[in-house]
Amino acid sequence: MRKLRLLLGLILLLLCGGITSAQAQVVTAQPTFFRDTDQVTLTFDATQGNGALAGFTGPVYIWTGVITDKSTSNSDWKYVKSPSFNQPDPAALMTRSTNNPNLYTISFTPRTFYGVAATDQVKKLAMIFKSGDGSVVGRATGGGDIFVDVAQGALSVRITAPVAPAGGNPLFVNANTQISVTGTASAASTLVLTLNKAVVTQQTNATTLSGTITATQPGRNVIRLTATSGATTVSDSLIFVIRPAVTVAALPAGAKDGITYLNGGTSVILNLTAPGKQFAYVIGEFNNWQPTEAGYMNKTPDGNNWWVQINGLTAGREYAYQYLVDGTLRVADPYAEKVLDQTNDPYIPSVTYPSLKPYPVNLTTGIVSVLQTNQPAYQWQTTTFARPARTDMVVYELHLRDFLARHDYQTLRDTLNYLQRLGINTVELMPINEFEGNESWGYNPSFYFAPDKYYGTKNELKRLIDECHRRGMAVVLDMVLNHSFGQSPMVQLYFQNDKPAPNSPWFNPDATHPFNVGYDFNHESPFTKYFSKRVMEFWLREYKVDGYRFDLSKGFTQRNNPNDVNAWGAYDQSRINIWKDYYDYMKTVDPNVYCILEHFADNSEEKVLSDYGMMLWGNLNFNYNEATMGYLAKSDFSWGYYGARGWANPNVVTYMESHDEERLMFKNITYGNQANPAYDVRNPAIALARNEAAAAFFFTVPGPKMIWQFGEVGYDISIDQNGRVGNKPILWNYYQEANRRKLYNTYRELIALKKTQPVFKTGTFTQNLAGATKTIHLSDANLKVTVVGNFDVTAQPVNPEFQQTGKWYNYLTGDSIVVSSTTAPMTLQPGQYAVYTSRLIKKATVLGTKARATDALRLTAAPNPTSSTARLHYELTAPAAVTVTVQNLLGATLRTLHAGAKQPTGAHELAVPVQDLANGIYLIRLSTGEQTQTTRLVVQH
Repeated sequence: MRKLRLLLGLILLLLCGGITSAQAQVVTAQPTFFRDTDQVTLTFDATQGNGALAGFTGPVYIWTGVITDKSTSNSDWKYVKSPSFNQPDPAALMTRSTNNPNLYTISFTPRTFYGVAATDQVKKLAMIFKSGDGSVVGRATGGGDIFVDVAQGALSVRITAPVAPAGGNPLFVNANTQISVTGTASAASTLVLTLNKAVVTQQTNATTLSGTITATQPGRNVIRLTATSGATTVSDSLIFVIRPAVTVAALPAGAKDGITYLNGGTSVILNLTAPGKQFAYVIGEFNNWQPTEAGYMNKTPDGNNWWVQINGLTAGREYAYQYLVDGTLRVADPYAEKVLDQTNDPYIPSVTYPSLKPYPVNLTTGIVSVLQTNQPAYQWQTTTFARPARTDMVVYELHLRDFLARHDYQTLRDTLNYLQRLGINTVELMPINEFEGNESWGYNPSFYFAPDKYYGTKNELKRLIDECHRRGMAVVLDMVLNHSFGQSPMVQLYFQNDKPAPNSPWFNPDATHPFNVGYDFNHESPFTKYFSKRVMEFWLREYKVDGYRFDLSKGFTQRNNPNDVNAWGAYDQSRINIWKDYYDYMKTVDPNVYCILEHFADNSEEKVLSDYGMMLWGNLNFNYNEATMGYLAKSDFSWGYYGARGWANPNVVTYMESHDEERLMFKNITYGNQANPAYDVRNPAIALARNEAAAAFFFTVPGPKMIWQFGEVGYDISIDQNGRVGNKPILWNYYQEANRRKLYNTYRELIALKKTQPVFKTGTFTQNLAGATKTIHLSDANLKVTVVGNFDVTAQPVNPEFQQTGKWYNYLTGDSIVVSSTTAPMTLQPGQYAVYTSRLIKKATVLGTKARATDALRLTAAPNPTSSTARLHYELTAPAAVTVTVQNLLGATLRTLHAGAKQPTGAHELAVPVQDLANGIYLIRLSTGEQTQTTRLVVQH
């Protein structure tokens, strides 16, 4: 497909009994044969093809381009006419017929209409038709694009009836069907009609020819019309297939959904769920993409599944394949673990996905699935990983595309030192299963078992998870099972009038709730329940992920409230039952699975889910940001504590920022309170310091916490820059700035305190988090913590209500105070805060808990990848002289750097220039004589 991918249209099926009058053309051209310099009139019949615009009363526009000699396939449109798909283009307006409101015409001369360069040869006109805003789209049968051939020479010939199906599919007919064939030539010539090379009829000095063919030969048949004039001969052909009766047979024992690999590596069983369909073939590289008897699928006795065993495969070879359903629709395998996409795969760098199998150009259309027998199993290195307790969880939500320049699993693995040093123990990846396009947040999923290739290979994903586990970090996947998008074969199999058909086993024709995108799953359907459980099971078993964050979990309901947000969020027992069932199932696969819901329903419902063991997102973005900006009326943080919600367990995953919320720092510097000219919140240094204060009242609240990427360095780019889901700048240089580094260190130190001190898990907790001044108190037998802060823009008194008199320690600064009166007011300057502990807790002790010897130096390199200079960050546990070597992967030392005289204990930095090194992976080795640590650095110019 072209880069602007449109949602598929209605699937009109050929009747199994043969060809009928339904074989009408979507678009006809007058004259039939025209060159790119001739004027042509196109007539669009809105009742044909997917029929989406049938009866449409608004203006209809053609969205069109051309296939030229420079196009790589029919998907590669050139000279696309309209400037914007979602806006009407007057030059593309169709004229509605006064006699038939479903007929539309437009006339133009192709070469000038499209502005085709003189050096390009126009082979076809490519088109679809749409409403002005693009919300309704008329397409070919089966949802494909529409093409009209452009004459290439003095003589052309065409079979005009029956009309060839869209997408290169053959006609499917019953034995002994009578097929009336007509054809035309652009000039008088000798016309010959043949069936399987045997002459049916012929005529000399003619421009038209008709004949009747009787379909008798089982399998593939070729009708050909040949025109000869002098030394010039041209031809057109049409394929039809006489298919056998469908065999009803039970699925073989042990066969799985999708692909079942059989012993020996030369055979597979392919299994497609498609109830109510008439017949299906497997087509692919093993049968030259033809519907053969060996690829004809059996139907299970219940009519729900189609299966076939494919033999004669070469062990270890990748094969592309699809299902051809009811003779018109080609779809990939919904359970495939790898798919190929002709539109988007060419834009995946080879460094991200080396040796990616090429798409079978000109052999098929649409997404194709890939199978490979005898794949070597990934050898997991970490087999005894223990997940962080929920109370200790510090989740780092990230989007690979906007976090790393190379946006791949390998580079993220090389960057884990940065996250580990921060104290992160759970990495949450925004959706990484195959979604539409490459540049996406991933909430438009289409294939649920295939990692999106834009981020790397499946084994690189496994290596990332393996390395996270080695470091004590869990991995959570953002899973989107509320909806799917048009590339999904499950959507395509049952599609009608630009939406899922009423007989879809999985989807609702219309969403039952507000804020839906894509096509809405029906989670009361047994087909959807079964599919969802297979998805949940797959990633837990195959990739050893530790759990899921389920997107739009409140949408898992059939209670129909498409426009009433409040009604949608009200207590819904049916939705609770759905989620209890899913959670119970996941626990049969992994009893300790993390199940995190993006729910945002009424607290009465969320409490039930939490008490049952699920975790739920707690969005405190607005409240924390009001405080950091210096606006106090709505700055109450109380709802971030599970106890304030009346929950029995600390299952609220509270966050100040997420992928879906505006960045604190952006609003601070854009809208911050300026009431006090001497203390202007819009000043970046002040704005960053106020985020430190927010962190002090965030990490000290018991329960799991989540950080959005780069929040720890005060990322200040708006979520709406370059469009909400558009690419954002990757600003690793922020880590080098002193005030931002201070914010990072504050996060780091508070996280360490939270994870290492039992008081945050088992102590008593009270909070006073409304108004300008805020306090938190935690107490147990061994430690008491008091947090105080002033979020006003003027100095304010606060009653600290220390739990005891005596000496208290400011954890973040190392200072101490002597408290003689627990309620004596303290005056806090604007933005001032403190985390007091009843006993001295050294930060270095907290941060250095049980580090492995190989990680003792805490060596990291950033940015990674880099094109010029990498800055090494490391910590010395004792004074030492430091030497750094840069080596290639062959072990050759390319340079050696000395950090100078003996350096003191603590954190240090060292710049390593690499601008003269070639692109590649290098080993950075830091040695103190007593300790050595190595990290990888990617150089990418």
